Amino acid sequence: MAKISVNDFGLVSVSIVSHGQASLVSNLLQDIEQYKEDLSLEVILTVNIEEPLPFIIDNFSYPIKIIRNNTPLGFGANHNQAFKYASGLFFCVLNPDIRFNINPFSILINKLNVDSIGVIAPLVLSPNNEIEDSARKFPTPFRILCKALGERKGSDYIIDNDSIYPDWVGGMFMLFPRKIFEQIRGFDERYFLYYEDVNLCARLRLLGYDIMLSPQAKVFHHAQRTSHANLKYLRWHLTSMLRFFFSFEFVEVQYKKLSR
Repeated sequence: MAKISVNDFGLVSVSIVSHGQASLVSNLLQDIEQYKEDLSLEVILTVNIEEPLPFIIDNFSYPIKIIRNNTPLGFGANHNQAFKYASGLFFCVLNPDIRFNINPFSILINKLNVDSIGVIAPLVLSPNNEIEDSARKFPTPFRILCKALGERKGSDYIIDNDSIYPDWVGGMFMLFPRKIFEQIRGFDERYFLYYEDVNLCARLRLLGYDIMLSPQAKVFHHAQRTSHANLKYLRWHLTSMLRFFFSFEFVEVQYKKLSR
């Protein structure tokens, strides 16, 4: 890390990681500026690979801390690193390709008044306003096989206006009470990319916490999908999937489901 700028306390600490995505980050920061309202908020931006930033951090009304990595880190390691510099009561993991036209943070924080909720997420929509599959049941080899064969399509959960309690939510937007993210020691950094969100939600569930998705808070996911044709990303995906299937967390969550 070459540069850290320290700023004041914020109610919400938002962790964003850029991997050559500075233009997306710029758009997201503008959304935060426009829709955060009176919410006390700070951003910890991690530049995972060296790139110029097309904005000036002093032009925003909220503090921005910049971390520049000397070597690229994985998804979980980057957000765990950002958490060390977070001062908020809530910690938000946010992908740079997320956009919104409301203040999702206040809506979600108001739902976190129950101690049993370990993490909360908004409803994630595509740019065409279609519901994305960001709330799912825990994967199993059988479910993966059915999906690969085209026999399992659509969402795992019916989403209307009420909050739901899925097995896990995607890592593109996750909001944690600070004390809970601290309690579980953040993401398991052995997952370089993929399944770190699945693993984290499994660990929360094993500790008795609920996972919540609130449809009242809506965000848009402008996914790039460039990694789908890259063998390196496929290797990371398969490695992480196998790591999860052979993990203590996978065995325990399946045992708990069978013993109900």
